[in-house]
Amino acid sequence: MNPLTPIPPIPPAAEHGIALTERVIASVEADPHRPILDYSAWAGPWLTGEPRPLAAGRPAEAVFPSGRPLPPSLRRWLAFDTGLLRRFGWLDEDDRFTPRPLGELARDELGELWGSCFDGVSDRFDECFLLPGGSDSRRVLVTGVGDAHGEYPVLALDVDDIPCVELMYPGLDVYLADTCGLLTVEGEGYSALARNPVYARRMLTHAQQLFGGEFAEECFPDL
Repeated sequence: MNPLTPIPPIPPAAEHGIALTERVIASVEADPHRPILDYSAWAGPWLTGEPRPLAAGRPAEAVFPSGRPLPPSLRRWLAFDTGLLRRFGWLDEDDRFTPRPLGELARDELGELWGSCFDGVSDRFDECFLLPGGSDSRRVLVTGVGDAHGEYPVLALDVDDIPCVELMYPGLDVYLADTCGLLTVEGEGYSALARNPVYARRMLTHAQQLFGGEFAEECFPDL
C-alpha cells in the first residue's frame, strides 16, 4: 500500500479487540474440538477437553515480563482458555509468560541455519510468542507499541526464498478471527490485510512502527 493512500475511518468496534475475540470464542464454543488448521493436524484442536481459563482477576492485572500491558484480545482469550497458548509455549506451569527473542524462537522452530537469519532483528523483537500457522513459515506475536486498539502485531517468518519477516495481522484478535474462519482475506501475500478497508489503518500503524512504513524486511545471517 502506498503510504499516501487515504486510510478509511476506523470501522465498528465489533471488528476489533475484545468484541472480535468474543465472536471467536463463540465460534470455538460451537465446535471446540475441531482442528485449528485445516491444512495440518500438527496444531491440534482449539480445545482439548474443557476450557482452562486463567485464575479469576489475573488477565486484567497481568503484564508481560517486559512490563508491557497485555492486549485486550489476549486478556479476553485467557479468561476463556489457557490450554491452546500453553501448548505453544506461552505460559509455564505457574502461569507465568515465557517469551523468547525472535532469534531464539526462530532457531527453535526453524533450526540453526535458517533461525540465524533472524538474529539481526532479534533485538527489536525481544518478546515474542509462537502461534499456530504455516508449514515452512511461522506466525509470531511480537510485543512493543500497541495500535489504536491496544493490540500487538503478528508477523510471518518465511524462509522459502529470501528469509524475511512480514507483518501479517494487526493483532491477536484478527489472527484468531482469520484462523477460526470468521474472516475472508482477499489478495496475495502475507500482508494482504494492508489492503483490507477494515484493517488497513491498523496494519499501516504497525508497518510504520516496525519497518519504517514497509510491510516486510529481508533477514540475513551475520557473516
